[in-house]
Amino acid sequence: MSSTLTLLFVCFILLSATTLASDPDPVQDYCLPNPKLGAIRTAHLTILTCKNSSEATTDDFVFSGMKVPGNFTDTGLAAISVNPTIFPGINTLGMSFVRADLKVGGINPPHFHPRATEIAYIVKGSVYSGFVDSTNRVFARVIEQGEVMVFPRGLVHFQMNVGKTPATVFGSFNSQNPGMQKIPAAIFGSGINDKLLEKAFGLSPKQIALMRRRFDPKRVR
Repeated sequence: MSSTLTLLFVCFILLSATTLASDPDPVQDYCLPNPKLGAIRTAHLTILTCKNSSEATTDDFVFSGMKVPGNFTDTGLAAISVNPTIFPGINTLGMSFVRADLKVGGINPPHFHPRATEIAYIVKGSVYSGFVDSTNRVFARVIEQGEVMVFPRGLVHFQMNVGKTPATVFGSFNSQNPGMQKIPAAIFGSGINDKLLEKAFGLSPKQIALMRRRFDPKRVR
C-alpha cells in the first residue's frame, strides 16, 4: 500500500471513530476481549482487542452476577450495571443491561442516558415510571409486574416504588456504553458557578451550599 493510501486509510479510521452516532456494527460473530492485548482508546470509543474464537467457551456468554440485589443507596435504590468490562460476552454486541432494586418508597432519581434507549421490564412490584420529552411533556404511569416501558435515548426518566413490597426492574440498553447523568448531581455536584445557579433556580447562597453538600461528594461537609 502506498504512503498516500495508508494516510487516507488512517484518516478514515480516525474519522469513523469520532463521528459514530451509535455502536458500530459487529464484523464477526462475537469478540471476547483479550486482556493480554489491551485496548485502543479514541475520544469516544474504547476498542477491545479480541481473543481467538477457538478459545471461547459457553461460560464466556453466561453472567451470574445479578442473582441478588446490589448495595442500596440512601434513595432506596440498588443497581448492578452490566457492561463488557464485567461481562465480556456482550462486547461488540451493542447492548448492556442493569438490575435495579427499589425498597418500598425508594426512587431512581431523574437521569438520562446520552447514548442509549432503555427498555425497563418490571420483574416484580409496582413502579411509577416515566420520562420527559423535549417539550417538557411528562409520560408517566404505574407499571406492574410483567409490564415494560421504554425510555427514549437522551430523555430524562425516573422511577419510584409505589407498592407495598420491594420492586425489581431489569433494564436493557441498545449500547454497550449508554452513559448516565443524574440531574441533581450534574447540576449541583459538577462545579457550575454558584451565582449562575442562584439566578437559574431562585435559590439563596445558603440553599445552594446545602445542595452542594448533598450532591457533591468531593466537597467537605
